[in-house]
Amino acid sequence: MNVEAQPPLTRAAFFRKDRRSVRLAREFVRAALADWALTARGDDVLLCVSELATNALLHGVPPGRGFAVLLMLHAGSVLRVEVHDSGGGEVREPEASAESEHGRGLLLVAALADKWGVEERSPGKIVWAEFGCRGCPA
Repeated sequence: MNVEAQPPLTRAAFFRKDRRSVRLAREFVRAALADWALTARGDDVLLCVSELATNALLHGVPPGRGFAVLLMLHAGSVLRVEVHDSGGGEVREPEASAESEHGRGLLLVAALADKWGVEERSPGKIVWAEFGCRGCPA
């Protein structure tokens, strides 16, 4: 029997460099999670989307540009969230001190996601987070 792997379900949206875009990105992801009946880790996913979108706006999106959010649901195993920006800048390993007012976003992503990382793109970068989801829809 030849069983072919099904391609992942995907959703993508583009957001302008605007402070309201973080909320809009969260709403976009919330709607996709509802459509895909993924509720078990929804709060973790939404918090990570907020942090990654905020970082893109603050550090990765040049004036006049925006960022994209891509969701991929690999049936029965993993939800991958990617935030694509077109700016320079490097993503540094999280290391915020207790007194710091900034720098905790990636610490939260590292704590909540099963995996996270950064990939190059031209121009810019992709910061991603993956969440295992037992019982993901097929």
